[in-house]
Amino acid sequence: MFKTRMTELFGIKHPIMLAGMNWITDPKLVSTVCNAGGLGILAIAHCGPEDTLKLIREIRKLTDKPFGVNQILIGPNAKENIQAAIDEKVPVINYSLGKPWFVDQVHAYGGKVVGTIAIARHAAKAQQLGCDALVVTGHEAAAHGDVATSLVLIPVVAGQVTVPLIAAGGFYNGRGLAAALALGADGISMGTRFTVTKESMVHENYKQLVIEASEQDTLYSNVFDGMLGRVLKTKAAEKMMRSGFPMVEAFKGAKEVKDFMKLSYGKFIVMSFQMMGQEEGQPLWVLARQAVGNRRHLMAISQGDVSEGILFAGQNVGGIKDVPSVEEVIDRTIAEAEAMLDKIQKERV
Repeated sequence: MFKTRMTELFGIKHPIMLAGMNWITDPKLVSTVCNAGGLGILAIAHCGPEDTLKLIREIRKLTDKPFGVNQILIGPNAKENIQAAIDEKVPVINYSLGKPWFVDQVHAYGGKVVGTIAIARHAAKAQQLGCDALVVTGHEAAAHGDVATSLVLIPVVAGQVTVPLIAAGGFYNGRGLAAALALGADGISMGTRFTVTKESMVHENYKQLVIEASEQDTLYSNVFDGMLGRVLKTKAAEKMMRSGFPMVEAFKGAKEVKDFMKLSYGKFIVMSFQMMGQEEGQPLWVLARQAVGNRRHLMAISQGDVSEGILFAGQNVGGIKDVPSVEEVIDRTIAEAEAMLDKIQKERV
């Protein structure tokens, strides 16, 4: 069993975190990771505050272990969702894209605030704002890593801040955990690996596509949801890379997002302009692509549509070749990391 600053900070058994992934990290997956000794994270950016409360309470019925929520601060309902999590005294609030105005509120009940960064200069600022730990996301990651790889980014950030670091981007096994610890991290975050588990709600069609993929079978572009991000290479994803601006589909996607979040047209329009006006806000064309990306992402994970859907996935798809349980993933990750570190120590003697 590893004891690191990450395990001590959150009161968990293993230095492994479930990456918050919209629609994918449901209460079942979150609680299963927690019960297996890791830190489960519920993504709430697609929720309204009522749904956020409901999901948090569902998790508490399934586990008595620490867990967290993840929210994009420039997203819709961000303030309301964060407040709902604070009212419920969620142990860990993980955020990205924005400044955390809620640090003192979370600390007041003993909770922890974790910022997600993909650029080194943002790390010191996040620590200055009061973050208790940071998720450091390398280029290899699913969805929104930036251009620096984990091999470079983690030690750079480790040299600039003193808070615990959670390495994200390319990690899926014990070798990766051992490497992350050597680079200066205190644990790892895994998204794609937990996506392909028995407890994951992702459609079996896409689990199989991941198993069949190599490390070369992802695409990185801003066409998928308006921000630079990585998806599994499929015919639909390749077509999006070649096509122009998807105006018609953007309107369809925007309507589906509006309906899913139970917003009126007026509130949806106001929300969009608010997102555009924030410090790290996005122009309208980015919001339109986000609508398209959300629509196609849901088609993949819920319907298994391999012709039109897209799945955010990391380069580590090349090493994922089975569909184990969450507990199996965590246990063998820890066992392999211990064996690797023990081997290195013995070879040094």
